Amino acid sequence: MGKMAKCNKNPASEAHRVHQECAAPELAKIVKKLVTLRRELPALAHVSLVPPPSIEGAKELIKLARLLLFPGFFSPRPVTELNFEYHTGQVLYCFYEHLTRAVADAIRHDCRRYDLPCTGCEDEGQRIAAEVTRRLPWLREILATDVDAALHGDPAAGAHYDQIIFCYPGLYAITVQRLAHELHRRQVPFLPRIMTEYAKAQTGIDIHPGAQIGPSFFIDHGTGVVIGETTIIGAGVRLYQGVTLGALSLPKGAAKLAGQKRHPTLEDNVIVYSGATILGGDTVIGAGSTVGGNVWLTESIPPGTKVLIKSPELIVLDKGSRASAGPRGGRPAGRSKKKEN
Repeated sequence: MGKMAKCNKNPASEAHRVHQECAAPELAKIVKKLVTLRRELPALAHVSLVPPPSIEGAKELIKLARLLLFPGFFSPRPVTELNFEYHTGQVLYCFYEHLTRAVADAIRHDCRRYDLPCTGCEDEGQRIAAEVTRRLPWLREILATDVDAALHGDPAAGAHYDQIIFCYPGLYAITVQRLAHELHRRQVPFLPRIMTEYAKAQTGIDIHPGAQIGPSFFIDHGTGVVIGETTIIGAGVRLYQGVTLGALSLPKGAAKLAGQKRHPTLEDNVIVYSGATILGGDTVIGAGSTVGGNVWLTESIPPGTKVLIKSPELIVLDKGSRASAGPRGGRPAGRSKKKEN
């Protein structure tokens, strides 16, 4: 039996054990170094502090909000006229309870982070959750204008709202942002930003919760859109993919400028085409203006203005022609064609 036991011994397991024993001293050194660096680099440490709201918690909050804001669209069970009030009551209670905990956790974390007395986090969480919950009917009304804007602004949407609500990333991003903005207005830390960052991961659309956005807002396609914290957007604005509404480059120590107007203002019924960049807190795009694709703007324009890039010259090569370039980069052989405005 002894020989059999010896024969059945797993050489791979034995090698793994020996490797662990040899690695243990080195791992212990790494542990000590990481502990030391925690003290030397306090900006990267989060020891003895209350954890901030989690991404999973933010996802659940967004899920519950969408059930309330778009009734019947995302429910796992059929919603009918008979059970609609009961269903809404159940989801609303869950939303309120979840929001209360998330807000209280966010406030409690901030108290511990900045050594503030944490005496009323639970009460404050309940108060803010109640205020935001009261705003849900208004949020549903303004989101209805966003859906209408998509329906009337994009022929690909078809003739009904369903495709927009189920499929359009722009509507998802603005839904999350509008809810997060209500929390941001009430100075809830962490949670609003966690929510919009999750929406960005899902859609490629980056909207800061601090941005002020009017009704009937439509982001067509949406990938790569960036909207900064102090941006103000009026009613009926339409953006295409790759648009940036950002701040001018700031010097070191820019944290002291937090809350100051750093991002542009777009008045009512402005259209901004793909790839355009509009920067600066003093930059105002007047009502009814159109900003063309790939335009770079750092100054205001009056209402009703069109800003376009001059059409470049196109080079069309004939079939079989060969491009030739001199030492300074001559024009390729073929026909030149200047695109008309």
